[in-house]
Parts: sequence; structure tokens; C-alpha cells
Amino acid sequence: MLIKRPTISEAQVTDYAIYQRRREFLKTLGGIGLLSAAGLPLLANAATDEASTPYDDITQYNNFYEFGTGKEDPAKHAHLLKTSPWSVTVDGACAKPGKLTLEDILKPHPDQERIYRLRCVEGWSMVIPWLGFPLADLLKRFEPTSQAKYVRFETLVDPKQMPGQKRQVLEWPYTEGLRIDEAMHPLSFIATGLYGKALPGQNGAPLRLVVPWKYGFKSIKSIVRISFVEQEPHTSWGRSAPDEYGFYANVNPDVDHPRWSQRKERRIGEFRKRDTLAFNGYAEQVASLYSGMDLRKNF
Repeated sequence: MLIKRPTISEAQVTDYAIYQRRREFLKTLGGIGLLSAAGLPLLANAATDEASTPYDDITQYNNFYEFGTGKEDPAKHAHLLKTSPWSVTVDGACAKPGKLTLEDILKPHPDQERIYRLRCVEGWSMVIPWLGFPLADLLKRFEPTSQAKYVRFETLVDPKQMPGQKRQVLEWPYTEGLRIDEAMHPLSFIATGLYGKALPGQNGAPLRLVVPWKYGFKSIKSIVRISFVEQEPHTSWGRSAPDEYGFYANVNPDVDHPRWSQRKERRIGEFRKRDTLAFNGYAEQVASLYSGMDLRKNF
């Protein structure tokens, strides 16, 4: 089945310099939403005013071990990934479990743009203009029950398409999880594209989670299963290196990785390092989720 995705041609992609000045245009035009004549995408729900990382950097420097452990491996091998047809199974503690095609998932969700920082434990970061929709909008369709304390996510397993899975660098499938209130938070986002174009394979096509206040490994890619569960789910990095990667993975400059400091980060494309912000700069929105918790113990 052919699935139509919200894509635009290269000629329609906003020039990067203009894209960075979109808020200036919005102010100049008095907040008018119909900006197609100016060649600008409508900006909705922007979460940061920082300049976006260039498209080539976002799509050429990735962590996606299913395609290889090198930063350039995902872009090199992602052409093998077939995203149509695609389906996602939703099960567990919910009233309406089921299996949806990508078309079923995308149909009720108009594209939104959200510009989020992405922070990795290796000390680098990006600012990415994502396209997609709130995770809560998808989860609510399945009516999670009171037993749904956590949400578990699972990535595709197919070594023919994902040659990195031929090596046991991690246990496959890649799994991740969120507490249900984290998953339902307005900042938690399902990305389907970036920079106004369909999401590339190396960035997690066709459906990728974005949790901007957590380290990037929590933002699981190429999702094929979502499960509502009562107990905290096991996660891939939690199984592989539990002393290095905690379940919560909230960006915390005061909790160092055993092999490097987390107090500084380097934005891709910049030489000078900058201070790491608590909760990746989203403390005002999400800190209340962890009231009373020891964020060193629950790292």
C-alpha cells in the first residue's frame, strides 16, 4: 500500500538563513499565519528561540546503532530501510489495543513544528526543527487503563535493513520507556519529519520519539511497538550498562557519566563549549514531574 507522506520538494525548502529569521518575519507581519507567499513554513509551538542546526549536520552525524556504531554509519546505510508499508502494534494495559498502519497513525494528526534541543551523553547537542505531533495524542486513542504506569517502546528488528543488528553491541530489539506522566507531557513528541521534509531513515523514520529534556538515547527511533505496562520496563542501555545509563536519563549537569563530565556540551558546528542546562533547558516545564525525587539516585 502506498502511504502518502507530508513532503515538499527541494525547491520549496526554505533557505536556511531565512529559516533562522522566521520569528523576525512573524513579528514584522504582525503574527499573520498565512506565510506561504513569503516561502516560510508556519511556525507552531516552537520550544526554543535558538538557531537551528544545519540540515546536513542533523542528518549526517547520528547515533543509531542499528545501522552501525560510527556517527556516519546511519546516513551511509539508512537507504536500506523500507518505511512503507509500516505498522505499529499497541498493546498492554489499554482498552483498545491494536495494530495501526502508518497511514492510520498520521491521518488524525496535522503536522506541527517544534524546535527542540537534543542533548547526547557524549557531550554534543543540536537544535532541530521537528515535524510531528504530541505523543499523548496517539496514546489517548488506545485508552490506557489505571494499570498503565509506564509506556514501553520498541524499534524494528531486521538485520537485512539494519546491518548494525548483525552485531550484538546491544540486545535487539532496542527498547526504551517512559513513566506514563512523562509520556503524556505536552513536550513529548512523535517526530515524522524535520526541516519541513519527511524524516530521514538515519534520524528514525518513519516514527521517532522526541523527549527533549532527556538525553538523546531515550528518544527511540523507527518505532514498531508501544506497550502500556505496570512495571518499569527494561531498556536497552539500562541492560547494557546500568551504572552508566539510568532509566530517567534527565539532563543533569551535576550527574557525570562515569567516563566524562556532563557539565559542558558542544553544539554541533560550534567550537566553544557551553554550560549544560538542567533538564536541557526545559526545567520550568518538567521539573515538577520529579518533585521529591533524588535526581542523583534516579539518574
